[in-house]
Amino acid sequence: MHLFVLSKAMHKTESEILKAVLVGLKLPGVTEAEVESSLDELARLVTTLGYRPIGRLWQRRNSEKNAIVLGPGKLEELAKWTGGTGVVGNNVDHKLSKAALKFEKNQPVEAPETPEENEESESPKVEITEKADVAVVDCDLSPSQLRNLESALGCTVLDRTGVIIEIFSRHAKTKASRLQVEIAKLVYVAPRLRETGGNTQQGGGGKGSGESSLELDRRKILDRIKELKTELGAIDNEHLTRRRNRNQEITVALVGYTNAGKSSLMRAMTGSEVLVADKLFATLDTTIRPMFPESRPKILISDTVGFIKKLPHDLVASFKSTLDEALNASLLLYVVDSSDPTFRSQLEVTQKVLSEVGVQDTPSKMVLNKIDRLSAEELAVLQTEYPEAIFLSTRNAVDLNNLREFLISRFEEDMIDDEFLVEYSKKGAVGEIRAKLRVLSENHNEKGFIFKVRGSEKDMDQIKKKFELKTYSQAR
Repeated sequence: MHLFVLSKAMHKTESEILKAVLVGLKLPGVTEAEVESSLDELARLVTTLGYRPIGRLWQRRNSEKNAIVLGPGKLEELAKWTGGTGVVGNNVDHKLSKAALKFEKNQPVEAPETPEENEESESPKVEITEKADVAVVDCDLSPSQLRNLESALGCTVLDRTGVIIEIFSRHAKTKASRLQVEIAKLVYVAPRLRETGGNTQQGGGGKGSGESSLELDRRKILDRIKELKTELGAIDNEHLTRRRNRNQEITVALVGYTNAGKSSLMRAMTGSEVLVADKLFATLDTTIRPMFPESRPKILISDTVGFIKKLPHDLVASFKSTLDEALNASLLLYVVDSSDPTFRSQLEVTQKVLSEVGVQDTPSKMVLNKIDRLSAEELAVLQTEYPEAIFLSTRNAVDLNNLREFLISRFEEDMIDDEFLVEYSKKGAVGEIRAKLRVLSENHNEKGFIFKVRGSEKDMDQIKKKFELKTYSQAR
């Protein structure tokens, strides 16, 4: 079986920092500001991957499905960054798998663009001082588009999905997330397989007889995906069992765009040592911890994988089980980076992805994070625009305490108060009351402890039945 990788650039030694040139497309309905914002985000992605962005360019196109993506003039300009010819070679004849051929066959056929459409809007030319090792295109590329661009540029070409999947692959820590990412990576790689040698036929009869090495590679990938999905299914069943056991507990899910500050808020609210890093997709695995200091009612907080624009659908599908924590939450906190001018569109992305996995009717609250980076005027504008939102900085203890009190009061709305006598002979009753209910006051007399408590009606009834407790008024 041939070894195949997402990119030749991944074979560089760690001591070498690869240089990347970024390529964007201005499609119909997209503004120049949106193109630049998307390229800014792509720059952060490739930086997270370990590359150093050294330049960027973009061009207006009526579709991203053109055979060479860019117009001839812009392609030649891009080739100056990479040292290529800027022309697709006539001798490029890579064998594609059946999946790749089917993929390309299903792409829409587009009418040729006019010269005016190519030249009407494009990024300004800049002086080239360094040579790029890799070109990264801010959209998905078909196998033939990758092949054509690499021929014209003379370097490795990556698309946005390939970069995101590789970042996920590096950051996955738990067994579940590693399986999820490997499935998405193999689904991405399968249609992009190329024949690296001759079209050798494998003989011998039986299954596989007459297959080329490329076809064997593809079949092995499909078999591996099937194995991974079976293994992941078993893990998902374990997670489902745990979620069912938590069904009676109050859970708050932190959701939002990648790097919005969810993990920092998680650590601040729970006191747990979760990973906090100024990188995209630093957190892939759902972490669940009780709020600390522990409250009554007990509140669990979960940190979920962050979202991003143009998130590959296969990754969304793979992480559906992880996002089910949001589906089953009592409350969603939409955490946004208020200092990012694009946070509104980021919020839309988060809501769209959650809607795709069925999270639509869960109660929610917006948390505008990182307000310490705002001026007083900027903060005032946002407070007028979002009067119902919670504004905070994870570095401000007062802000964190206000959020804590909001959560406690939010879940106390559906609770009831009661007062009952716990006789001294009722062993274990006091501990369970303190563990499951909020004690408003505590006294004692010659018969036992007198608790005034607040909690859910279900927890109250369970404790009363278990320890045969009577309300204080009845016991007197």
